[in-house]
Amino acid sequence: MNQSSISSYKNKFENELFNSVIPFWENHSPDYENGGFYNCLDRKGKIYDTRKHVWLQGRQTWMFSKLYRTVDQNPNWLKMAKNGADFLLNQTLTEKDRVYFAVTETGKGLWMQRKIFSECFWIMALAEYSRASGEAKYLQEAQRLFEKVWGWSSDLTKVGQPVYEGAQPMSQLAIPMILLNLIEEISGGDFSDFQTEIQECIRRVKLHVHSDRKLVFEQVSPSGDFVNNIDGRLLNPGHAIEAGWFLQHWARHINDDSFSKMAIDMVRWSHETGWDDQYGGLFYFLDSEGHSPVQLEWDMKLWWPHTEAMYAHLLNYSITKDENDFKLFEEVVDYSFEHFSDSEFGEWFGYLNREGKRTHDFKGGPYKGCFHVPRALYLCWQLLTEMEKTN
Repeated sequence: MNQSSISSYKNKFENELFNSVIPFWENHSPDYENGGFYNCLDRKGKIYDTRKHVWLQGRQTWMFSKLYRTVDQNPNWLKMAKNGADFLLNQTLTEKDRVYFAVTETGKGLWMQRKIFSECFWIMALAEYSRASGEAKYLQEAQRLFEKVWGWSSDLTKVGQPVYEGAQPMSQLAIPMILLNLIEEISGGDFSDFQTEIQECIRRVKLHVHSDRKLVFEQVSPSGDFVNNIDGRLLNPGHAIEAGWFLQHWARHINDDSFSKMAIDMVRWSHETGWDDQYGGLFYFLDSEGHSPVQLEWDMKLWWPHTEAMYAHLLNYSITKDENDFKLFEEVVDYSFEHFSDSEFGEWFGYLNREGKRTHDFKGGPYKGCFHVPRALYLCWQLLTEMEKTN
């Protein structure tokens, strides 16, 4: 890989992030009257639903806090971050320290999931905003809620999930994976107070990595064994790829070469398993044994697995210098910019059918907001900038 290619990609990601994606959210999403952000935005940025989905409020607050702290002290970015952080702190938390999944325009609760993910993004947002603004109270609140979420994460009955007599106990990859990411965010680089939690999360993630089959399972038995039902056979290539780069960050933090190799393999295996050789792009879901997946959207191509794959392959290449890793990066970049990026109105489309044709035109909805696209562009731009300097 030559220097000019690295510089070209760096400029590509910089332009897409700062001239297309971030301006879309700056121009269309803030609600300075009621607080927070409108996240249901059509192709042109028009609001089509005023309800606010709290995990997206947290993600967008985190994104603008991160940009302000690490890229440029743009006062509008800090204003947006504060608008989100205050809405989260004052409007979205219940008396029992649960976080709503969705609230009204003014912040009245609508519904709550029996999961911990809204809480996780609430914590991430307040921790990063605290560091961006220098206001300690937000980090204190984030740390306080993290202690509760950690307890809930190993017993989801505490957030209302029932356990029935015939239920097969299962370990979910999403939980230890997001907790590792959360610790990386909330700790500020000082992991000394989180050693027990870090080792437990790593232990739980490793249960899902079956090296003998070169597969990463979404759900396994509590001891890591394969479970032969539709839940146990489920593969989500994009999620496994995202988990791979999360773990690569931790391999660096703890200086563990074997862990780094496992993270590299997770990304490579999941791409090989998940890539559609006929039409391109990553399948959303697969069945490990080749059965037809029961998810009706299994063969769709969604924005977020591709954004995660862009960064994961580039991160692999920065470590391995293996040209095949860079080719995978280029393959995903080419597909993503061709199919998802909207050069006319900014930001990215989110949903395609298997053949790569758009099925939805909106830029923001209950599950798509200001996060996966700008985060991946930001991380790739940062890494390419480092590579440009060192090559």
